Amino acid sequence: MEPCKHFKAAAYVFAYYLAKADDAEIQRGIDFFRQYIHLDKVYIENHRGKVDIPPQRLREVKALFEKNGIETSGGITSTQNVNGIRKPSYFDTFCYSDPSHRTEYKRIVSELAGVFDEIILDDFFFTACRCEMCIAAKGKQSWKDYRLKLMEDFSHEIVDLARSVNPKMNFIIKYPNWYEAYQETGYNPGKQKDIFDMIYTGTETRDPVYSAQHLQRYESYSIIRLLENTAPNRNGGGWIDLGGSSDNINTYLEQADLTMFAKAKELMLFNFSDMVDTNALPALGNEFRRVDHLVGKLGNPVGVWAWEPYDGDGEDQAYNYLGMCGTAIEPSPYMNMDAPVVLFTQSTACAPDAMEQLEAYVRKGGNAVVTTGFFREMYDKGIKDLTSVRLTGRHVLGDEYMIDHSNYTNIHYCRGAEKVLFEILSYKTNATVSDVTLIAGEHNFPIMTEDNYGKGRFFILNLPENFADLYKLPLEVIRGINKHLSMGQEAYLACRPKFNLYTYDNNVFGIHSFRPMTDTAQVVVRGECKGLRDLESGKLYADSLPLPAPACRGDATTVIDEPEEYAFEIRMQPGTYRFFELVR
Repeated sequence: MEPCKHFKAAAYVFAYYLAKADDAEIQRGIDFFRQYIHLDKVYIENHRGKVDIPPQRLREVKALFEKNGIETSGGITSTQNVNGIRKPSYFDTFCYSDPSHRTEYKRIVSELAGVFDEIILDDFFFTACRCEMCIAAKGKQSWKDYRLKLMEDFSHEIVDLARSVNPKMNFIIKYPNWYEAYQETGYNPGKQKDIFDMIYTGTETRDPVYSAQHLQRYESYSIIRLLENTAPNRNGGGWIDLGGSSDNINTYLEQADLTMFAKAKELMLFNFSDMVDTNALPALGNEFRRVDHLVGKLGNPVGVWAWEPYDGDGEDQAYNYLGMCGTAIEPSPYMNMDAPVVLFTQSTACAPDAMEQLEAYVRKGGNAVVTTGFFREMYDKGIKDLTSVRLTGRHVLGDEYMIDHSNYTNIHYCRGAEKVLFEILSYKTNATVSDVTLIAGEHNFPIMTEDNYGKGRFFILNLPENFADLYKLPLEVIRGINKHLSMGQEAYLACRPKFNLYTYDNNVFGIHSFRPMTDTAQVVVRGECKGLRDLESGKLYADSLPLPAPACRGDATTVIDEPEEYAFEIRMQPGTYRFFELVR
């Protein structure tokens, strides 16, 4: 098979397999891969759990892959059984407070560095150990603070060791998909990005319901963007596996698709042996050819700037739930004062200067959207100066909505399929405006409020108590929310939930349907547009529906300058994606 032009295909060869496979078995696997995809690279593991692969065997396996034209690197999975004693740690990860564990880990690194010029750490390089050594060493610190410093220090030790053994060493740390919990287990990208040569990204979203992590499918896209913004041009790629998706091949392929749409440089398949003699590899090979063609036409990803600071915590997966409602997200650990819109979640509030940055950003002309979680965290830290909105501690259940943006004279009413529970926010008439409102009985309550502040605009997005209830909102509500979240972008999506939108800086965008049935999404384009051209078929969609234009409200004398909007309707089959360019 020909190699892909815009990304590489790699596979992880784990130690359990190497402990049993001879050269003939490995060659059979290589030959199976060769039928369906061009395998550019493998990462060959020397340690996992109770298994160690001796350096001589690693050299033999390395030579076999390289004989077949496949680049090789080393890999380590940081699980153990040192001295036959179990530590109180999930997955039996190493205890980095224990000198015997540190010595054993350094042996593993040293041996591997003697064989390969590059090493990647599988995503078990964390600690949840609470043994007596850890308890004593932690003292009065929080587990978060203790583990962050512990893993920072040990990262320095193993990287320095590897480079002393092999000065050519390129050392990579792979981060898992559970970004919101990094700090509690010692994952420290804010520091480790400058210790390791590169990072890597877990994009395994799998099942969003029947698993403890509840990772939403959009995260296969967003976490690549988050870690690319963490270490620009040093994020090596995305990593997927068959776990949790082997019963649904489309679920497996979608992980790969979203990873590539986020512009990952490489796709890692975990693992080499599990892919052999399955239908996953033939399907993936066919998908590669299509995706490679599309990725070559995509610019740089753009979206609402979601500030997710290092060690942030709160409103887990919030922006990925919004991503599943057609919001294009560009998460980053850094604030961007020049972004047209910035999303502040409860996690953002962990940045010590979050309120100061928010106030300065809006005052200079920015458009800030803060969630109720962020608003609560900043409640007594100055945010009440930006709005008349106040918390009440009460909640309301409803299914009827009113969309009435302050820059327009038209009002939309709609009803959802099920009632949704929201926190009740109070506000003062004409001091603050409710752009999206829940109606319950003869009362109504804000879902998205708007305030003017300095030269900018300040919005509060009232997320449902259960973020998954965003999926119960009707198209008109999602359009009202996405309209503000997408300011500064060429287009946004008005849709029922379970659509993804991927936007790029070259007037290209993609729509991905996760709906259970055929459904229509509206692509709302800002400014006059001749149509949307399908990047694959070349078909031009020229018919559009003009949406209401900005207009003076009542006795107002001005309107906020906004381009007119045009809605193009795109019908999508379930589980499919299509990419378009705007034709101006």
